[in-house]
Amino acid sequence: MAQFRFQDLEIWKRAIEIADKLLDIAVEMDDRKYYRFSDQLRGAALSISNNIAEGAGSASKKEFAQFLNFAKRSCFENANMLILFCKRGLITEELCDAQLKKTGRGK
Repeated sequence: MAQFRFQDLEIWKRAIEIADKLLDIAVEMDDRKYYRFSDQLRGAALSISNNIAEGAGSASKKEFAQFLNFAKRSCFENANMLILFCKRGLITEELCDAQLKKTGRGK
């Protein structure tokens, strides 16, 4: 069994996978000297799994649902950035589409 409840949640595991790829994209933004973009992407990427983990520690289902909603909103924030990065030619359309499919599951 995992040390923390959230580590057993499939949604948290998926969020970690999404964040891992988004953090790779943030490194690419750093390499291209788009530091503000990379900082924003890092924060939003980490926010997904952080909110799930924080919510897993909630005392009520209602409070947990609120944190899941925050995580979902962070997915939308990341999707917005990916679309803009693609439009600006900072990431490929293939990479954008693949990440949007993963990030947008909670429509």
